[in-house]
Amino acid sequence: MVVLVTGGSGQLGQSLQSISEKYREIDFHFASSAEADITDKESLDRIFKKIKPDFCINAAAYTAVDKAESEPEKAFAINVTGAQNLAETCNVFKTVLIHISTDFVFDGNQTQPYSETDATNPQGVYGLTKLQGEVAISVALKEHFIIRTSWLYSEFGNNFMKTMLRFAKERESLNVVDDQIGTPTYAVDLAEAIVAIIKSGKAAYGIYNFSNEGTTSWYGFAKEIFAINAEKIILNPIPTTAYPTPAKRPKYSVLDKTKIKEIFGIPIKDWKDSLRTI
Repeated sequence: MVVLVTGGSGQLGQSLQSISEKYREIDFHFASSAEADITDKESLDRIFKKIKPDFCINAAAYTAVDKAESEPEKAFAINVTGAQNLAETCNVFKTVLIHISTDFVFDGNQTQPYSETDATNPQGVYGLTKLQGEVAISVALKEHFIIRTSWLYSEFGNNFMKTMLRFAKERESLNVVDDQIGTPTYAVDLAEAIVAIIKSGKAAYGIYNFSNEGTTSWYGFAKEIFAINAEKIILNPIPTTAYPTPAKRPKYSVLDKTKIKEIFGIPIKDWKDSLRTI
């Protein structure tokens, strides 16, 4: 089985690389944006003709949430046009697409976990382009899995955990928002879930939620990071109003994972347990 990973040098791409040796029955091809530019259909056509993938995991995305507010065209090109290009190319080559989306497609006004069928209402450019990408895929390609995830972190790439550990070395104290509630997701756990979907052989196409179990705030996440790594830093909880950002964040973005657990039987770890494994 041949699997192409676009965005192969990013956080999720590297997480998939870290587990790929365990799955010798899968021939993974990790393509950087230079090798497979999702905004360029000719680039995609070349690599699809070369390796003829059975599955394509799209780990390529524009993820700079705040920066997207000032450069929406770039976010749109990658998250919408890129997603559509991939879906159309997959349709031509009879490839199943696994696309990664986000909790930012929701407005965060709920007080209970979001299911895949709950109404979407993105509050910023990033969330809007990710939702538009989902729609473009659903129109262009039947054989797709869209996985919405949240608060992704790992030992790879740039993420909240690595930023907190860097700050612990540079600062004596730190203020972190305590009134945005969600679930940290270890990118390697997400990578394992994606492989489980591929190996299942099930054609249960559609949208799925995946994050680790449990809930916390960004403050709670930071507190656990520092505790596990025995970092001595003064950590202060603050409200969102005390830390204004260009993009509005969902106040609550916990995801309901019932669907992915029932259909694919994927066991999901608590976020604290996964954090301790790094």
